[in-house]
Amino acid sequence: MNQDISAILNDSASLKSALSQNADFVATISAAAKRLAQCAQGGGTIYACGNGGSSCDAMHLCEELVARYKRNRPGIKALHFSDPGVLTCWGNDISFDDAFARYAETFCTSQDVLVALSTSGNSKNVLNAVTAAKAKGSFVIGLTGKDGGKLAGLCDIAIVVPSSATERIQEVHITCIHIWCEMMETKLGLC
Repeated sequence: MNQDISAILNDSASLKSALSQNADFVATISAAAKRLAQCAQGGGTIYACGNGGSSCDAMHLCEELVARYKRNRPGIKALHFSDPGVLTCWGNDISFDDAFARYAETFCTSQDVLVALSTSGNSKNVLNAVTAAKAKGSFVIGLTGKDGGKLAGLCDIAIVVPSSATERIQEVHITCIHIWCEMMETKLGLC
C-alpha cells in the first residue's frame, strides 16, 4: 500500500513539475490571473461553475476571493452557480443542461468573468453557460483537461491540463486557483 501511495504522489508531482516547465502553460495561467484582477479592479464580478468536484473547485475559488486567501483585504465579488434551490428548480422544471446558462443570463454582464470548469471540456451545462455568458459580453476563462474538449474553443482563455486522469486534472485546477489568488493578492494590486 505504501508503494501505491508513493506512486500516486509521484504521478501528481510529475505532472505539476512538467507543467511548471511549460512556458505557454505558465503564461496562460498568468494571463488569466491578470484578467481576473482587471475584473475585480473594474467593479465586475467573477462567476464560476462546474459539476461534481469541479463544482467544489468553483465554490473554493469564490470562497478564497470573497473571504480571503492569505491576506486581509477587501472582499472580491465572486459567486458560484451552485445554489441547490436554483439548480433543482430549473433542472426539474426546465432542464439541468441549461441550469448554469440561466445563472449566466441572469447575472453576467460585460464587466464580468466566468470561470468554467470541466475536466472533459464537454459538460453540456457548462458549455451552455459559456455560450450564455459570452452572449452577455462576459469574458470566459476555462479550466479543462484531456484535449480541452469543446470548452477550450469557446473560451477567451483556456487552461488545458494535458492528462486523461480526472483526479490529476482536478489537482492542477485547484493549483491554478491558488496561483490566481496568490497573484491577485500579492502581485496585481488587490491588497
